[in-house]
Amino acid sequence: MAGGRERGSRIQRPWSVYRASTFELSSEIIGLALAGNNQDPDEPVLEFSVSCTDLVTPNLERKPNSFVAVSCTTPPQAFWTKHAQTEVIEGTSNPSFLSSVAFFQESNINPQTQVKLAVYDVKDRSQGTMYMLGTTLFPIKELMQDKSHRLELELRSAENKRVGKVVVAAWQMEDKAVQRKAVGQLPDSITGRTILSVDESLTESMGVRIRYASLCKDTLLRSVFGGTMSRMYRFPTTDGNHLRVLEQMAESVLSLNIPRQFVKLLLEEDTARVCELEELGELSPCWENLRRQILTHYQTTILTYQGTLSDLSDYRGPSFKASSLKAERKLEFMPTNLHVQRMRVQDELGFDHTYDVITIGAPAAHCQGFKNSGLRKLIQKFEEAKKHGTLSSSQSIVYIPEDIVRAKEIIAHINTLKTQVSYYAERLSRAAKDKSASGLERTLSILTDKTRQLVTVCDCKLLASAIQALNAARPEYIASKASPSAESEQVVLRNDQDTLLAKWSGSNSRSSLHVDWHEEEWEKVWLNVDKSLECIIQRVDKLLQKEKRPISERQDTSLTDPQGGSTKKGEGKWRAFWINPGSIEEEPSSVSSPSSPPPSSSSSSFSIHATAQPPSTEPETYGSPCVEEAYPGEWSEALYPLLTTLTECVAMMSDTAKKSMVFLLMQDSAPTIAMDVSLQYRRDVVFCQTLTALICGFIIKLRNCLRDNGFLRQLYTIGLLAEYESLLSTYGEELAMLEDMSIGIMDLRNVTFKVTQATGSSAPDMLPIITGNRDGFNVRIPLPSTMFDALPREIQSGMLLRVQPVHFNVGINEQQTLAEKFGDTSLQENINLESLARLNSYYEQFKEVLPEDCLPRSRSQTCLPELLRFLGQNVNARKNKNVDILWQAAEVCRRLNGVRFTSCKSAKDRTAMSVTLEQCLILQHEHGMAPQVFTQALDCMRSVGTREGVFQKNLSGLLPTRDFRMDPSLMYSLPLLALSPNLLVAWIFLSVAYFLAKLRCS
Repeated sequence: MAGGRERGSRIQRPWSVYRASTFELSSEIIGLALAGNNQDPDEPVLEFSVSCTDLVTPNLERKPNSFVAVSCTTPPQAFWTKHAQTEVIEGTSNPSFLSSVAFFQESNINPQTQVKLAVYDVKDRSQGTMYMLGTTLFPIKELMQDKSHRLELELRSAENKRVGKVVVAAWQMEDKAVQRKAVGQLPDSITGRTILSVDESLTESMGVRIRYASLCKDTLLRSVFGGTMSRMYRFPTTDGNHLRVLEQMAESVLSLNIPRQFVKLLLEEDTARVCELEELGELSPCWENLRRQILTHYQTTILTYQGTLSDLSDYRGPSFKASSLKAERKLEFMPTNLHVQRMRVQDELGFDHTYDVITIGAPAAHCQGFKNSGLRKLIQKFEEAKKHGTLSSSQSIVYIPEDIVRAKEIIAHINTLKTQVSYYAERLSRAAKDKSASGLERTLSILTDKTRQLVTVCDCKLLASAIQALNAARPEYIASKASPSAESEQVVLRNDQDTLLAKWSGSNSRSSLHVDWHEEEWEKVWLNVDKSLECIIQRVDKLLQKEKRPISERQDTSLTDPQGGSTKKGEGKWRAFWINPGSIEEEPSSVSSPSSPPPSSSSSSFSIHATAQPPSTEPETYGSPCVEEAYPGEWSEALYPLLTTLTECVAMMSDTAKKSMVFLLMQDSAPTIAMDVSLQYRRDVVFCQTLTALICGFIIKLRNCLRDNGFLRQLYTIGLLAEYESLLSTYGEELAMLEDMSIGIMDLRNVTFKVTQATGSSAPDMLPIITGNRDGFNVRIPLPSTMFDALPREIQSGMLLRVQPVHFNVGINEQQTLAEKFGDTSLQENINLESLARLNSYYEQFKEVLPEDCLPRSRSQTCLPELLRFLGQNVNARKNKNVDILWQAAEVCRRLNGVRFTSCKSAKDRTAMSVTLEQCLILQHEHGMAPQVFTQALDCMRSVGTREGVFQKNLSGLLPTRDFRMDPSLMYSLPLLALSPNLLVAWIFLSVAYFLAKLRCS
């Protein structure tokens, strides 16, 4: 009875979970088991651990330092393929290895597959010298058919001498692991017959409900990540059980895809900027020369971006950039060694816990070098040069930094609102043509809102002063006061040199009159837009009212109300200054003095014909009853002239305002244009690398937490926390790299995300899409429909999701020792203090608007406020190489549902040490790994874990396969050399010297 309940509670699993007492495994069932598990594609089809006993060395006084290399072959294959190896255990004849040997679905093994175990003895770890103690063979079928799934094999040397034993034990899941109720659960056996799992396509929606998403098989993740490497471990716990740990590492196709999109956006932005400058019209000689200089710098940058985009489009290499290519000009926008590092832990209850870290080489402009320091100092030098240039300039109008920011915002708002006004004006015309009353009212409401927003944007003194400056920059600008009673007085603004000179000529010479005159003229422009809108509103109201009344009442009204289109508010008080854009040049210049020549289109930003008429005349002109009488019942004919006027007035106002803002920005950038362009290019390179890593982290976090309502609520309420950890020293070139990286991370505050529904199911349809410009980028993340439907309404409706980046750095190498003794560590201290303040601010926002149950649970006894307090103490302590900062910041990030990023110079050596240490600390603190195996587990992950693959990929420069193909001696020595680049250089130098000396002696 108990056995029946046990079998009935199981889902389809690999053979290793079956109990030997259930039934004997036939060859057919073994083959089915080795086919894999559709419910969990990352589940190995075969996993076993290896231990040795009674190992004998030629020198009986020395105990071996042993490891096991595993090879396999499947008939009819006639050669052995290296599959895996264990860690090295020193000084014992009875080693028990923590790293298990796992065969996954892609291994394509079958019951006839032969496995060879070769045991090596490492004589000298520093030199990597070793020899093979002995080998042994066994077929997989033999291991699977054994009742205990355990084989004890004799180890034979090359001389066929017995040198010890090797014990192979296949792992079985604990009974508790199969007691969890799963969605769509089916018994795996009925009356002794095996039930196969259902088709994968039928269970695809079930994967949305699972917290864990496979890097290899998940629809979304496999379109973004690839080249996955996997390692399996079994670590003992304090309560006598074992932790089942799957370590994975994958690279991302976004390493190339995102830089292509990003450079294309920069190219479009700079091209548009060049067009805006060229559209300013004719300028005085001094301003024209300045504009040509600015255009030259921009065009040079555009050519560079075009070359970079061409190089990225033609690139056909691997989807990661090796550290040896850091300074490659063609690939400078690509991040170095971008990978996702994943640790999946299955506890004694069978529940999975996933920990992801994005690893990346420090985002920096390696191609441009670091002789002139990094971005932080370059920005400081730029601001000082700009301030000095402004003070020494003879320019009469000086703009503060807030004005520059405001000018960019005005340009962005004008571009957006102008397009929206034109769009809704067209929709209003379409609704009138269809005689849709509800559509007319709804569209008019939106059009009114967008038009008034545009008028509000244009109604500011900064815009008025910028228009004044642009007109003063014309070769000769002469205009009169816009008043019907103007005397022969005029203001003449000349730009003979590099200054704006204003002179009032006439009987009442007052320089202040010029500003008043100009503001009055600009006010008339946007007042005409507002008045045009008011006429449309009145006309629509009248049309709707007549539509609702009976026909007899409409006829009476048309006879008794000839002025039905008159304004409703402010009658007789609002002067409208109407513009006819199509005939500006033909209007009589009744407002200027007879001696004043008419301003040409090249010498004036706008020209206005102002008339003061009673308010009732405008509706008679544009919306009088005669239009209705001529076209009875045709709404579109009644609204067409009004909509045309509104569109033309909006276009004139928008173009004038935009040109003035472009000229303002040109004035601001002129003194330091060369430095500005160079600095911006470097900033673009760094930001692109940082942004690529952020997008990878966002996608994998969103996919893992797709069913975590607390995280999703936190995401759309206060944004995503992105914690960057770096291990750069504050000495030499790495100091400049740290400056670059810190600015690139802070620029991520201008990035927002938007989740959309994918248009298709292919991999390209799942790739993110970037839009925007340097003032703000938006990243659209497409999700399959099954995943998109699982999101809350707020995210589905297109809410923009913000990012809160923080950055903590602690240098740990020998160069940091020099910096602490002889150099300066203030940059590191400032970065950590700034990030600590932002991290505390993020947590305060969380406490204000979200409950604590949105956060993940932790076994730690330290609460989050206490952890933040400890982090603050360590940041302010200024202790040398205080790595507690990194661990505490990482734990705070995990406890706040954040995304983790780790980097060093190349994301190889120091990054590997940091990631593996973090993984072991998580296993010990969160999952109860036995403390006595902590060091062995750490050494195991560092020597044979997935991070070794990063070193090998950078060493070969080729896209690796999942399994290693190197000689066992190299496989052991290279991880040791990877711990320090200096050690690698020394090893190469000594090897060459030894080889030359040997040749000379011979």
